[in-house]
Amino acid sequence: MILKSYSLNIADITNYSIFLLYGKNHGLKEEIIDKYFVKNFQGDISKYDETDFTKNFDTIFSEILNKSLFEDEKLIIISRTTDKIIKIIDQISSKKLDNVKFILKSGNLDKKSKLRNTFEKSKNFATIAFYEDKEIDLYNIILKFLNENKIKLSRESINLLVGRASGDRQNLKSELDKIINYASSNKELEYETIKKLTNLSENYNVGELADQFLSKNSRKISKILNENNYSDEDCILIIRTILIKSKRLLEIIEKNIKLKNIDFVINNIKPPIFWKDKEIVKKQVKAWDLEDLKSKVYEINEMEALIKNNSKNSLNILSDFIINY
Repeated sequence: MILKSYSLNIADITNYSIFLLYGKNHGLKEEIIDKYFVKNFQGDISKYDETDFTKNFDTIFSEILNKSLFEDEKLIIISRTTDKIIKIIDQISSKKLDNVKFILKSGNLDKKSKLRNTFEKSKNFATIAFYEDKEIDLYNIILKFLNENKIKLSRESINLLVGRASGDRQNLKSELDKIINYASSNKELEYETIKKLTNLSENYNVGELADQFLSKNSRKISKILNENNYSDEDCILIIRTILIKSKRLLEIIEKNIKLKNIDFVINNIKPPIFWKDKEIVKKQVKAWDLEDLKSKVYEINEMEALIKNNSKNSLNILSDFIINY
């Protein structure tokens, strides 16, 4: 059965147990999963890659059957699915597990795809296609973001963001997440700043450099510095990005010390952490002692002043500081 992403409702979700979500628009796909399946879900959620799921199917399915007798609900999400999983899905369907839902996630599937055809023709399965976002949709997402966060961008900057999203709101939201981090201290950003902050098309990696610094990953820090054509003019942007992310990490660590629940802290902090960045933030929390990070934040503040006073040699100064974290 074919369902439309723009007209989904709770009844659609209730009527089916096995779903295929395919297409290039990974961002919208994740939004739908979160809104209709994960949000307010009280049961157990398990995530697998198709390779792991098929390889260990007998064990996993046995656990599903046993747990289904005692648990109210269970949600199984399987990524990167292909035609290889069809026989397994038929086997699962024959068991009629009313309290277990399966979501299969795939990339682009053409009309010849056996998996797609199986789901489209079956009355027991549901499939939803996720096509690339139109430019107007991406434009509206940006305008809503700017309005909610009281940030000012030129039309040229907005057009740049739309172009770099490549038709996927997931790409766009990843870039907007970098902007919100930087804009905490500056609500009016120039085009050149946006160009360097957002790096889908060009050889800049400011946000990732800051993340690897806070992860204490010297190998990746060196790789980014070697592969990117940073200039002395980029150094203020880099050190400010590191400072902003360091202060955010400090807040997360302080909250985690009080609550002792890192997943809760990361999932509830405002502004929210983009889902793709949650794992690296967890690594950063483990990498730093609270007092050490407080000292490092102080050093970063001093480093910005040093860079401003040594503009002609600022890249060397900054590189030494970052590598030796």
